[in-house]
Amino acid sequence: MKFLKHIPGIILSAVIAFLACWIENILPIHLIGSAVIAMFIGMFLNHYLHNTTLFSDGLKFTSKKILKFAIILLGLSLNITTILHVGKMSLTVMIFTLLTCFGGGYFIGKALGLNWKLSNLISAGTGICGGSAIAAIAPTIDADDNDVAYAMSATFLFDMAMIVLFPIMGRALGMTDEAFGIWAGTAVNDTSSVVATGYAFSEGAGDFATMVKLTRTLAIIPTVITFAFIQLNLKRKEAQATCQNDSSIKANFSIKKIFPWFIIGFVIMSCIASIFPIPATVISGTKALSKFLMVCALAAIGLNTSFSNMKKAGIRPMIHGFIISALVVIVALGVEIAMGIV
Repeated sequence: MKFLKHIPGIILSAVIAFLACWIENILPIHLIGSAVIAMFIGMFLNHYLHNTTLFSDGLKFTSKKILKFAIILLGLSLNITTILHVGKMSLTVMIFTLLTCFGGGYFIGKALGLNWKLSNLISAGTGICGGSAIAAIAPTIDADDNDVAYAMSATFLFDMAMIVLFPIMGRALGMTDEAFGIWAGTAVNDTSSVVATGYAFSEGAGDFATMVKLTRTLAIIPTVITFAFIQLNLKRKEAQATCQNDSSIKANFSIKKIFPWFIIGFVIMSCIASIFPIPATVISGTKALSKFLMVCALAAIGLNTSFSNMKKAGIRPMIHGFIISALVVIVALGVEIAMGIV
């Protein structure tokens, strides 16, 4: 009977997800992914449904539980051996851009007065793979739905600008298809935006950018694990700060309770995909299901997020996203020039 309370919210999220996927497919150019579309549709409907309790249980279940299941399934599409097919050129650029995102993002977030969860979600979305990275890290650090919405919005707005500006800048710099592919694949955020940007330059650049982006997505694994341990450490310190003795600390702090076990499933699925010859149809089907469930989760997050609440944070998250994204663009190009790729 308890699960019956979840059904209305789950159905509403799924309907919005289907609508978002349909909108994405009818667009002449895939400028925006279905996850972002679903989130914004949800935020629009929140204005009319925020006082309705009928959907609340299901939306919470979808944004938390179903999201974690989608992340576990995502692991099967992340074959670690992909790195070998891309080469060390793009990996070197990626290392520098990731250091820029999380290193620079830490100080920029502090300067702007953002909470560490929002700051790192924006950095992860910019440095790794937009919505997928944000969605994967959010439950690991117990991020609020508002923080997820801010981070998604910040990375989305910059992506829209880069789809137009990147091909223009690439041609002005006289970049080769390979050079532009590496640049777009490491500096543009969301997968759909990377594909749109790469193929706007040339077919060869689009192919290479897509391959680089797939490799960049693998950074989710160490990043999520790292944030899991950071969150565990913070929880332990909170337990120590509120308890008086060792026995009460142990009673209030349990790794079994707070460790994000879905990460284990995510890593196991990735290892399985890397070791065993899984049919391409199974991988593509699992990836499609994972993507749809993630779109459902983002729809639920949107339904739990109001524009009025977002306004309270002001423009600071957008400034953070813009500065980090601009730094990544500059650093990626600088590393390519230093390596003689451009």
